[in-house]
Amino acid sequence: MDKQTYVTIERKMLQCMNDGAHDKEHVYRVLYYVVDIAKDYAVDMDVLIASSLLHDIGRDAQFKDHNVDHALYGADMAYDYILTLGWGKDKAEQIKSCIRSHRYRRDCEPESIEAKILFDADKLDVCGVVGIARTLAYKGIVAEPLYTIDIHGGVNDGVDGIAPSFFQEYHYKLKNIYDHFYTDRARTIAEGRKASAQYIYENMLAEVQENYRIGKKALTELIDA
Repeated sequence: MDKQTYVTIERKMLQCMNDGAHDKEHVYRVLYYVVDIAKDYAVDMDVLIASSLLHDIGRDAQFKDHNVDHALYGADMAYDYILTLGWGKDKAEQIKSCIRSHRYRRDCEPESIEAKILFDADKLDVCGVVGIARTLAYKGIVAEPLYTIDIHGGVNDGVDGIAPSFFQEYHYKLKNIYDHFYTDRARTIAEGRKASAQYIYENMLAEVQENYRIGKKALTELIDA
């Protein structure tokens, strides 16, 4: 892929992402992983790079309507856009296939080595330490709190399903998302990322629990004084 074509596709991605900074960062990290994984395979790099840059262009539509599957919607958007670049229907269909099957959508198994690599790269980012940090930033603002206090005054991380929390999301990813990769390179990377994520999970939870314990003790002493 020549530089001008790359810049053209990149601009399309940035335009569709609007101001979603962490989504843009995610796209570039996925591209980094894609290039890394692709070293071990015979692939069409034009298809891979274009798919990586465009794989989340349907997110704005999903934000406006949560019933929209951004992967399926974005796949159609990308297909139409690639045709405007003059790449032809074959390339457009390959890119559409990659985007349609990216991430962990079990009902749409990747149909090509390029799609498998995009699937693995996206999954590595989502379930790794950086992906967990994204979840923390997103969930802290939009949905679940970092943790909740149970009826006995203890810290509840939500892992047992008692209450939703950031830690519940974190724990779910550690347990359930590292279970399947399509390429050997991605599986190797995932092993190290899971170990790092588990370490961070345990230490973050311990830090929350310790701060809560110290704070509660200090407040009790203040009230008793």
